[in-house]
Amino acid sequence: MPHVEIKCFPGRTEEQKIKCAEEVTKAITETMGCPASSVSIAIKEIDQDDWKEKVWDTQIAPDNGLYKKPGYTC
Repeated sequence: MPHVEIKCFPGRTEEQKIKCAEEVTKAITETMGCPASSVSIAIKEIDQDDWKEKVWDTQIAPDNGLYKKPGYTC
């Protein structure tokens, strides 16, 4: 039952979010061997001014199991 939460700056269209969710679902089903009906995906928009406090400081900097690290710092 994979659940993915994607956080990004605001500005993507609904169509872009849907396409992203479809592509992430496809990658998960192919690599983890589970049915698409088991996958859930949330896309949450975080204002750029809040990114460091709400995302970087709490989820990225502590390195709590990141498998893909960003190429930027805050």
